[in-house]
Amino acid sequence: MTDQAPEPMLTVDELAARAGVTVRTVRFYSTRGLLPPPVIGPRRVGHYGPEHLSRLALIEELQHQGMTLSAIERYLDALPDDLSAHDLAIHRALVASWAPDAAQEASRAELEKRAGRGLSDTDIKRLTAMSVLAASGDGFRVDMGLLRLGVALLDVPIAHETILAARTVLMEHTRSAAHELTALFRDEVWGPFREGESDPERVESMKALSAHMQPMVVQALVTAFQRSLKEELKAAFVSEPEPETETETETEPVPEPGPAGAPGRASDVGPRA
Repeated sequence: MTDQAPEPMLTVDELAARAGVTVRTVRFYSTRGLLPPPVIGPRRVGHYGPEHLSRLALIEELQHQGMTLSAIERYLDALPDDLSAHDLAIHRALVASWAPDAAQEASRAELEKRAGRGLSDTDIKRLTAMSVLAASGDGFRVDMGLLRLGVALLDVPIAHETILAARTVLMEHTRSAAHELTALFRDEVWGPFREGESDPERVESMKALSAHMQPMVVQALVTAFQRSLKEELKAAFVSEPEPETETETETEPVPEPGPAGAPGRASDVGPRA
């Protein structure tokens, strides 16, 4: 299997366009220490990589949740220094999982700007099939939480039908897990509490608790799924042991016929007695 080509480095203008923010916002985050410094290239031009883009998306998501810049700074400081773009994307997914739907209206030009690439009519059809976007008037209604994933899948050398089949599997099993966990909370926690509690304020506080539990449940699901997937992949694609080669049987010289009365001459043929 060949390694994927590294993502191209971005200028500050390209980074801002991919993230859907202004250049001024990028520079402001950098001065606050929320973004690591860029790699300085020829002509003293700063270049940003996928880690910068993922961190910027995480910052924007945390702000969307109502966190102040000081709180975001403390959140980012608590993260390990060696997190990859993939790790940061998982953190953002966990943060965004209990946020309101993030669908936005966008023109074709705005969509391509956010995607960071041109999109053919075939690409648009594939993104639509993956529920990343839907036609809306002269433009599109785009699920910004899925856009980057959908664009990345456009270049994956897997048949589109297989990707859609994988999506169906994920949707079916996650919906089943959500249904069973909700039923468990309703039957084992909410039902007994409501029957034994007459104080309306405490009933309302329990309702609020169910909402606050959502991020914890999502984190538990993601962690369990990651570990299960790792184990399944290891079991499915572990290198098979090479077959043992048969070792040659040691032989002992066998006397060859010689003149009458003379001892025979040794030969290298014949099994050892």
